[in-house]
Amino acid sequence: MKDPLTDQIIGCAIEEHKTIGPGLLESAYEACFYKELSDVGLRVLTQVPIEVDYKGTKIDCAFRADMIVEDEVLIELKSVDQISPVHQAQLLTYLKLSGIRKGLLMNFNAALLKDGIRRMVV
Repeated sequence: MKDPLTDQIIGCAIEEHKTIGPGLLESAYEACFYKELSDVGLRVLTQVPIEVDYKGTKIDCAFRADMIVEDEVLIELKSVDQISPVHQAQLLTYLKLSGIRKGLLMNFNAALLKDGIRRMVV
């Protein structure tokens, strides 16, 4: 799934991780990541509601995408000991519900950020 946009996003994440390191709350990483992405000119939305289409009715189930970049990449941020299958399932569900095809799951609590990144395509 490598492409220029996801590579640019990952580059920004690595820069942020080099600057502030692991061990902070997810909300701190989200705020700093928003600044990093915006500073390079990317259009970023945060805490984007994701509705469920139930029998033709849109229902707000309190699902929120942490970030959507350029209307093309959905990002789910974590600050956990390790990424688990439930985190991957969450991203996959958000991608399917949102109609966005590319996603990144990023665990900023990893010692090396590259070890905490998963790319997904639906």
